[in-house]
Amino acid sequence: MSVTINTNFDENLVTHLSNVKKEPEWMLDIRLKALEVYKQLPIPRFEKTRIDKWNIDQFEFFIDEGDEGNQVDIPEDIRSMIDVNTENRSVIIQRNSALVHHYLPKSLGDQGVIFTTLDNALQEYPDLVKKYFMNAVKFDENKLTALHAALWNGGVFLYVPKNVEIEFPLQSVYLAEKAGLLPHVLIIAETNSNLTFVDYRFSTDHNVSYIHNGVVEVYVGEGARVRFATVHNFNKNSYDYSYRRAIVKRNGRIEWVMGEMNFGNTISNNTSLLKDSAASADIKSIFIGTGRQKADLESKVIHEGDHTESKILSRGIMLDQATAIFNGITKMEKGAVKSNAEQAENILMLSKEARGDANPILLIDEHDVMAGHAASAGPVNQNDIYYLMSRGIPKDEAERLIIHGFLASVVSRIPIEGLQEQLEKLIERKLKR
Repeated sequence: MSVTINTNFDENLVTHLSNVKKEPEWMLDIRLKALEVYKQLPIPRFEKTRIDKWNIDQFEFFIDEGDEGNQVDIPEDIRSMIDVNTENRSVIIQRNSALVHHYLPKSLGDQGVIFTTLDNALQEYPDLVKKYFMNAVKFDENKLTALHAALWNGGVFLYVPKNVEIEFPLQSVYLAEKAGLLPHVLIIAETNSNLTFVDYRFSTDHNVSYIHNGVVEVYVGEGARVRFATVHNFNKNSYDYSYRRAIVKRNGRIEWVMGEMNFGNTISNNTSLLKDSAASADIKSIFIGTGRQKADLESKVIHEGDHTESKILSRGIMLDQATAIFNGITKMEKGAVKSNAEQAENILMLSKEARGDANPILLIDEHDVMAGHAASAGPVNQNDIYYLMSRGIPKDEAERLIIHGFLASVVSRIPIEGLQEQLEKLIERKLKR
């Protein structure tokens, strides 16, 4: 069950939330400080995307009291990815912020792996949470992150000890049934560990106006490797604000795979900080804009260590009257010698009223580096459509084939079992809009 609080966000609400969750005093302190920052900061401004008329904080806040073990309806295409009855899966499912299912194989627990809700981690491992919480994403970064830090509710905590390699994906599923969803994901991969994490978020009611304000923090230790895949699939009435950060130490590697498959407005901000020598990042993302959807999608890599490497590959399809901004940012700090970076943002527009802007940005403060970028934004080649039609393929089918071919350079490179097929299904769903 849940308790709904129909009130403005204030100190009493935040204190009540923290008390209900029986949080340590330091967490309440963070929440209250973030609340004050939220009240003072203006709505964030983006270069070409105005969100001053978007819904940021107009929702009734609720506190879920937990309903683990209750039945939850998951779409069949998602359930096919998650087999909770096998030793080859580990999964957490949350409805709003309440845990409804949790499975971790004993073999992983015996190795010291911690995979639980963030609420539970605060009770059992408070010092570990305190060391990392809101360090990669600062609560005073803007009004959105401040609101998240003040009201975060639900989420996942994953800790993988030194030298532990997990051969199968750990998965989390979030089902939004109420307006405000504010989950926080905290992942810590110690030295020479290896893990794959798949995160899926979707809405259940096409008529509810959802506000999702989520934060992901990933800490990659020396020689560790983390694959983080996420798929967002909220309805056309939704507003999705997502901030993801990774801090990567020496010889560590972060791989992001992002399927931005919402039908509503989207802000997606993804940053990887290559802190030490030989750290690397690989970012792949796809987006399909439909209807009057608006999106601002940013992938950023900051090179601080020497001999670091990064790749950014983004593909977008724009339909109807949708608009989107694709920002790829590579920052080479002074001292990042012998570092290499590549990025490409490509947008295909299938409607005269749709618009997509590809903005590759290189910020170089070091001479001894290599960095390159490519970008394109334009309509589908009509000759390609005519060629397929001349072979007896209807125009709609020809466009569909071209779209899948355009996105294949990203989808085919996803190294996670089942996720390629899942994205293909979601692509079909958006195209059938």
